[in-house]
Amino acid sequence: MPDNRTLREHKHLSWLGKHLHNPNLWHLSRRSAAKAFMVGLFCAFLPVPGQMVIAAVMAVWIGSNLPVSVGLVWLTNPITIPPVFYATYKLGSWILGTDPVKIEWTRNAIEHDLSLIWWPLLFGSLLSGLFFAGVGYLVINQIWIWSVQKSWRSRKRKQQIKAPDSDN
Repeated sequence: MPDNRTLREHKHLSWLGKHLHNPNLWHLSRRSAAKAFMVGLFCAFLPVPGQMVIAAVMAVWIGSNLPVSVGLVWLTNPITIPPVFYATYKLGSWILGTDPVKIEWTRNAIEHDLSLIWWPLLFGSLLSGLFFAGVGYLVINQIWIWSVQKSWRSRKRKQQIKAPDSDN
């Protein structure tokens, strides 16, 4: 992780001011990790360029872990984008009650059909992003709580084994 002083003195990051110095941006805690999954998963479903920049701005804005937020955007990568966005397009078409356009996966065909597919794609992507962001937040939050409870139980068992019963 970068040093706080290096970040404070970086000339290209000065516009972020005090927001960049929020400790949650650089440390993992239950809240910062759960928020990071929420931000990263939501932004991964955005059908726009610059998902990583959007995730970084959102992470700074809500105080989630910045590296995790930005890293999760890569769930949609050049290999996974076509099936993910096709599924979100189909979802958007279904919910909006529009007939899906038969999409040919060529650049010219997509540019030609963009006016027909953009609204169902955007709507389905936003719904999917909100759904998976909420699920990601809840799941990470519960996994973190479960992990801490498991650690405490394990620590308690070890202490009981070390300290013999004083009732004898």
